[in-house]
Amino acid sequence: MAYKNFQTEMWSKYIETELGKNCVLLEDCNTMYEGEIKHAAKVKIQGVARPTLQDYTGASLGDPESVEDSSVYLDIEKAKAFNFIIDDIERAQTEARVMETLTEEATKALAEARDTYIASKATEAGKLSDSLKIATAAEAKAAIDKAFVWLWSNGVKINSGVSIVLPPWFYSLFKDNLSALFTDNVDMLRRGVIGMYNGAEVKLSDNLYNDGTDDYVMVRTKKAIAFAGQLKEVEAYRPHDLFADAVKGLDVYGAKVIRPKELYVVKAHE
Repeated sequence: MAYKNFQTEMWSKYIETELGKNCVLLEDCNTMYEGEIKHAAKVKIQGVARPTLQDYTGASLGDPESVEDSSVYLDIEKAKAFNFIIDDIERAQTEARVMETLTEEATKALAEARDTYIASKATEAGKLSDSLKIATAAEAKAAIDKAFVWLWSNGVKINSGVSIVLPPWFYSLFKDNLSALFTDNVDMLRRGVIGMYNGAEVKLSDNLYNDGTDDYVMVRTKKAIAFAGQLKEVEAYRPHDLFADAVKGLDVYGAKVIRPKELYVVKAHE
């Protein structure tokens, strides 16, 4: 900012911020591995197959079975950073919390980047539907019902904590099917939940993956996708030779579909 404006401009104490997107996808991920990424570029998620049962007759069981190792690696493959500056003169001319507000907005941007990245993992689902044109409430309901039939057929229980994440246009068709609507429930809305269907939480997101034709509507359990992230650095500093404060931050993370049979994707367009 030019110094000549120091005395001639009146700065408002109110700050306008950019409208962010609705971030809800991270909440329905398995985040138990986050504490293990501090010094690693990948996390090995150990898994084993189910042992084989046999009829017991009183005779020898034979040699013990070597159960197959089904471990997978979760790569910490994303790194997002911000770095902004506030001139001392700007701070002197306003009572607004400019630095704090910018830091908050940067944090929201990082959350949006995480959500968008998680949404991209829809391509790894255990089942992706054919491309569907959804134009009626009946078609929307049929597509979601088919997702539940597939999940139930693959062992997902009614009480497994399933979530349905819809884009706005799909929700406008589907909303009348909700068994409960939470548009006036502050606690549920804070978590992104707008209703219930088949015992599942229904959420709204404008971060869902789109392949250029279809939005990838996600119907999944909270164990389907593993996520590990860490905000490694948030540092305030004084840039050399400037009368200003600056803040920079770095966020690293990765995600992987580890239970593909617990994730069904409805590929849909208007």
